[in-house]
Amino acid sequence: MTRIPAHMIENAPAASRPILERVIQFSPTGRLLNLHAQMAHSPAVLAAYTSIRQATDEHGTLDFRVRSGLMLATAGAVRSDYAVAITTALAQRAGWSEGEILSLRDGQSVGDDKIDSVVAVVREAATRAGRVSDMAWEQAAACGWSSEQLAEAFAYLGLTVFTAYFVTYAQTPVDLPAGPAGQD
Repeated sequence: MTRIPAHMIENAPAASRPILERVIQFSPTGRLLNLHAQMAHSPAVLAAYTSIRQATDEHGTLDFRVRSGLMLATAGAVRSDYAVAITTALAQRAGWSEGEILSLRDGQSVGDDKIDSVVAVVREAATRAGRVSDMAWEQAAACGWSSEQLAEAFAYLGLTVFTAYFVTYAQTPVDLPAGPAGQD
């Protein structure tokens, strides 16, 4: 049973309606997901979520493939089935193979030292309340990630954690496929 009512555009609080109309544009399914419908119950929650999305879309410098990989790695690290389902759909759209998706989700190497190094930073941060070892940070820098890119990686971690915690908090039912075989 969910804790927070879900809304469609027509019955959402007035302040949520225009935000929901924009949400449909970036939804991986082209429709409102359960998480959006529940976030709409509080315009402040929906606006916070979409503000992070908008900031990363407008100001992000990392390519879509890297972004989706970071979000999937975070979702796997925080063990959110819903966030894993969403980020798996994004990773598929970004061109990650099934094997790479499983590796990102499960904290394994994708066979690319540069990608693996930034994923390691984000996974550490996700599992250690934002703490990242100097060794992981320095490895990512040695692989060519700038301090700006490492800072930006935190935005994708933050977006994914925000989503994962909300859907757990609200007991949001998953309305996307679980992802590739091997899903826990």
